[in-house]
Amino acid sequence: MKINETGRVGAVQSYQRNMETPRQEQHQKSRRKDEVSISTEAMEMLHAQERAGDPERARKIQSLKEQVASGTYQVSADKLAEKLLPYFKQFPEN
Repeated sequence: MKINETGRVGAVQSYQRNMETPRQEQHQKSRRKDEVSISTEAMEMLHAQERAGDPERARKIQSLKEQVASGTYQVSADKLAEKLLPYFKQFPEN
């Protein structure tokens, strides 16, 4: 009896090695701990949500709403000009 392709015996061993490698990797992955990272945008949203729950802020907002509804809300011309000035400075003069 003649045996052809004697190199196939090694092929079985490499198959077994390939089957063991994913199991080892999977076992190592299961040992890792989960990690959570929070983006800066999410942190800003969290802080904004905390500020919205502030009772002093809620009272101030309610007061402003009442002033606007009754027509007694006054806008300071100086503060308005101060906020608008940077906007108009960005346009070149003609």
